[in-house]
Amino acid sequence: MDLRIFTEPQQGATYDTLLTVAKATEDLGFDAFFRSDHYLAMGSADGLPGPTDAWITLAGLARETQRIRLGTLMTAGTFRLPGVLAIQVAQVDQMSGGRIELGLGAGWFEEEHKAYGIPFPKEKFARLEEQLEIVTGLWATETGKTFDYHGTYYDLTRSPALPKPAQSRVPVLIGGHGATRTPRLAARFADEFNMPFASVEDTARQFGRVRAAAQEAGRDPGDLVYSNALVVCVGKDDQEVARRAAAIGREVPELKANGLAGSPAEVVDKIGRYAETGSRRIYLQVLDLSDLDHLELISSQVQSQLS
Repeated sequence: MDLRIFTEPQQGATYDTLLTVAKATEDLGFDAFFRSDHYLAMGSADGLPGPTDAWITLAGLARETQRIRLGTLMTAGTFRLPGVLAIQVAQVDQMSGGRIELGLGAGWFEEEHKAYGIPFPKEKFARLEEQLEIVTGLWATETGKTFDYHGTYYDLTRSPALPKPAQSRVPVLIGGHGATRTPRLAARFADEFNMPFASVEDTARQFGRVRAAAQEAGRDPGDLVYSNALVVCVGKDDQEVARRAAAIGREVPELKANGLAGSPAEVVDKIGRYAETGSRRIYLQVLDLSDLDHLELISSQVQSQLS
């Protein structure tokens, strides 16, 4: 089971804070550092000092880390034109020496679009499908040849399809709870399917849909990596768990029900239940980025038991 650190910088974080957490992620032996792609804080957070851009952040981290994978859960398809996104991701992959992964979603948070003047189209899922066709098609085009695409929403003519990523294929992540279209899209484009913030039972059900969709598409369902994203709150005792829960404005019973919370033993046990569904990777949503002791505890007391 791979453990990855997943951050939500729109809630309030500078680049320097993210760099500190990314370096701790690397030093403590975690597999990867991922971040969300949002421009507006959610809930009661003030979001100070303001948002950071996902791909500018990852470009910086690409030059200041050596081993960990870097990526997004999920880049909003509404934020970037697919041709521009293909260039950005390929460049950051080169800058990292081939350590980038692209999580791409349709975009959903209408308020942040209104706040920053970003169009919020009604039909987002069909656009996402075209975006995936374009991004992966540009990367797959042989150097020296051109790429054409004529869709409902995007039109590319004689694109040189450059630059190329350092990796022969940048892993593409698709995720979500949708029962029909999401599994079909994952079967067609994804290297990894991620189930965010879901119970063990809902995870098993959705993984089953994705496996069925892959089989229907003529693809081996075992070709995909299956993963979860879950909030994390671990403490060496009940008092520490309660303190960490309070720091992120959550209640311990709710965190235990909906995330990975409690003692290291409790968290290892629950991760095991997700592993039984076929999950091979957990993105640990870390909401208090100032608490590096939390990461050290997870590394020494949780990750060590899963290795």
